[in-house]
Amino acid sequence: DICDHLLAAEQKTYYNTLLALRGFCSLHAHDHQEALQDFQKVIEHDSPHPNSCIKALCGRGLIRISGGSHYLAALDYITACQLKLEETIFTIKSYVPWNQRGLLLKVLQEEGQKMLQKKRYVGGSSVCGQKKKQGFTLISFFSLKVIFLFFFFFVISRDAPGVYQLASLLVELDTSDEASRILCADALYQMGCVEEAHKLLLLALSGNPQRSPVLARLALLQLKKGFMYDSNQLLKKVIRIGDTSCLLPIMDIFKDEDRKLMQTHCRFRALTILKDKQEDADIKEAIAYLSFAIIASGGYDEDCLLIRARCYGRLGQKKTAIFDFNAVLKEDPRNVQALSGRGLIYLALKQQKEAVQDLISALKVEAGAVIPAILSLKHEAQGLITQWLLQHGRTALTELVATKDLSKEETLGDLLMIAKALIKICKDSQYHIFYTDVLIANGKYEEALDHLQEAFGHSPADDFAHARLAVLQLEKRNVPVAAHSFSILAKRDERELEFLLNFVDAKQQQHLFQVAAQEGKVLIKEHRYEKALGYYTLAVLTSKDNPRYLRQRAACLTHLKKYEKALEDMEKVIQKHGRNSLKTRVEDHCSKGRLLLSVAEEEAAVKQYIEALQLDESVALCSIMNGPGSEILTKTFHKIAQYNFEMQRYEEAWKITDYGLKIDKNTELKKLKTRLKREASSCSVH
Repeated sequence: DICDHLLAAEQKTYYNTLLALRGFCSLHAHDHQEALQDFQKVIEHDSPHPNSCIKALCGRGLIRISGGSHYLAALDYITACQLKLEETIFTIKSYVPWNQRGLLLKVLQEEGQKMLQKKRYVGGSSVCGQKKKQGFTLISFFSLKVIFLFFFFFVISRDAPGVYQLASLLVELDTSDEASRILCADALYQMGCVEEAHKLLLLALSGNPQRSPVLARLALLQLKKGFMYDSNQLLKKVIRIGDTSCLLPIMDIFKDEDRKLMQTHCRFRALTILKDKQEDADIKEAIAYLSFAIIASGGYDEDCLLIRARCYGRLGQKKTAIFDFNAVLKEDPRNVQALSGRGLIYLALKQQKEAVQDLISALKVEAGAVIPAILSLKHEAQGLITQWLLQHGRTALTELVATKDLSKEETLGDLLMIAKALIKICKDSQYHIFYTDVLIANGKYEEALDHLQEAFGHSPADDFAHARLAVLQLEKRNVPVAAHSFSILAKRDERELEFLLNFVDAKQQQHLFQVAAQEGKVLIKEHRYEKALGYYTLAVLTSKDNPRYLRQRAACLTHLKKYEKALEDMEKVIQKHGRNSLKTRVEDHCSKGRLLLSVAEEEAAVKQYIEALQLDESVALCSIMNGPGSEILTKTFHKIAQYNFEMQRYEEAWKITDYGLKIDKNTELKKLKTRLKREASSCSVH
């Protein structure tokens, strides 16, 4: 009310002062709109009063903070400081309530920091001599309104001097606040006043020797001045404290050339440590220096990230190592060191799919860099990764040749690359065989033959190698020799033979099963069943499970007492029944029945014989006489019928008994039939 009365008077004495006072009264009364109008009138007056303008700027700044416009509020306080620092301090202490002052200081600190991080001051050291020349010496030349505009654009274009004024204000308001001193030092650094910044940081450090942000800044300044030893000691203190992340906000303040200096120094220091020492503590120290270098680079330093990832790997921090490798691969997906490094970490984690994928990608980029890395592994790890690569390669090759889709040049090229790498890493026969397979798949028969003979000699003793030689000999129409090699492999690994036959065309396979069947027949007559089995297996595979050869192999297996496998063959034969004659089908069921008896599956055997008798009784009886004989078989029929009778399955028991009596008029079966009639007199069993 007093201000209103004085402002309404005819004599406009202390007009701006009264407006500023009324503005603060409105502000304290929470009437921000009225307060802002009064502050604006003071600031925009044609003949502004300096002290009143400072009050108005401070008041408007408070209103802007409450409205969330923190940056504009900071500009108001910077402008006020540029006009007259002492008056700005007095205004804040006199007009800003205690409960608002803490928020004001915090906002001004944060905005000052943001200004330094957003723009770097490009001025020289000459600014140092000018920063204290404040006041109103320019007022005699310009109107204050023009000066306000000058200060506004000066702050925006050159943040560091303005932030220095702001930080000086904050230090005066709270001399114990370390953040304000650091802000002041950062502004001095960006203005080129390195010595003054250094003194201010030392003063801040004296109050708290363990403050990482202060130590890190001092380390940079010492490095900038060429004091390497002092810089290292300061960085070691930061490492011991364990707060390497303190460099993150600082790097936005450092100038580009100084960041580069810090980056280079820390990388060199880490490499020196790793070269001379290998203890866990030394590796951890090297990791800290590498982290400093990465932060100084702006977050991406390929060499440092790769070295740090390997260090993490040595310490067993595998997930962290993968994080660093991922950072490199995000920028350069074909980086061979990152791919191979991550692949080896996945190997240690036993993540097969990921390890194989990364190492293959690395091999495709530069095999010469990946192979030594694998060779440097321990024997166990080396064996594991080569087995994984071989397994992947064999699976892919098997799929390709099985589908006859050899047009995928890229896939074949990748397989050839994997195979070449494997024979350089390990000399085991399986890797040379895989390389030979890939060459054959690529149609490089002469090269495959040369490699096979170089690795195994002209007459390989290894059955698997000899079978590859047989494939290549087929190209020269040497079918009997090839059939012999394949028959040997068939006894050892039928699936391997099945894979190899994918390289043999249909016409050659026809010749093979003809030769194999003939040779098997001869060997059976000579009772050389083991050898005959290999040939019959070859005949079965090359003829695509022809029932004729399945029967012959089943007979051979029966001689060798391998009844379970013989049963599998006879099951396939029966499943293929269709165009076969009635006699053939009856005999097949009888053969299966005999095999089931051999493995003590009597009930299943009886069913097979019943099925044979249903098809053609005379043929079935004839086959039974050839084995196992009517007497033995009727005993089996009686046993199964008796079991069904005891289980009160009378209809099934009657059926088995009836067919058993067709084989032989067995006395026990007759008695059972009589009992069945008596027990089931009350119901029909027909």
